[in-house]
Amino acid sequence: MRSRMNLQAVVAKGASASAKLCTVAIVTCLALGWVNTAQGQQSSGASSTLQPPLMERQTEIALALSSCASFVASKSAVYVLEKSGYIKVRDSENGFTAIVQHLRPNSQEPQCLDAEATRALLPRILKMAELRAQGKTQQEIQAFLSDAAAKGTFSPPTRPGVIYMLAGSLNTNGKGEVFPPHVMFYGTHLTNANLGVDNKDLGQDGNPKGPIFVAGDGSPFGMIIVPVKMGAETAGGQR
Repeated sequence: MRSRMNLQAVVAKGASASAKLCTVAIVTCLALGWVNTAQGQQSSGASSTLQPPLMERQTEIALALSSCASFVASKSAVYVLEKSGYIKVRDSENGFTAIVQHLRPNSQEPQCLDAEATRALLPRILKMAELRAQGKTQQEIQAFLSDAAAKGTFSPPTRPGVIYMLAGSLNTNGKGEVFPPHVMFYGTHLTNANLGVDNKDLGQDGNPKGPIFVAGDGSPFGMIIVPVKMGAETAGGQR
């Protein structure tokens, strides 16, 4: 059964200004989850030095595009992972970019970034993969990206935007737990209070109760997380 992972804790982790800057890429994710890419979140155990297993190219392309809304998937750029890092296998015709991020070597975070996220957030994802391919540990990657964020090497988003994460299974913590399909809005500067959500009233997953909520509340890089119900008219990829 799908359960929401604690996105609030993932995005908000780290109280220093540099840590908050690093939180921008979540990417993706979260990390997106999306939302933790630039931070290079540490992993415990052997996974701190492992590389993500390479997928068959068409399988990876399909997985990346499955994160997109159907109306942007066909014209989105696509990146795939190789031994030395990500390579672009298709150019964008609409500003969107589809990619399968790996916050941890044993996790997958398919996502579809809009033009501004592609400009501001994608470089962190690509750099993290490049450093991992060079044999850097999670701790070394985190240190590099934290330093880069503090120095302003990666510029933050300059406007609100959207990241689609519509794939059905996001193994963001590397332990088999998943987050349901969702859309993330960054750069809004809205808080849970603005949405009428009580930060102190948390569900079993550790996230604020409500149909939507802000991950990284109080951070300039907080993201509004909106779970969505998928349908054939919404999902991208091979549909």
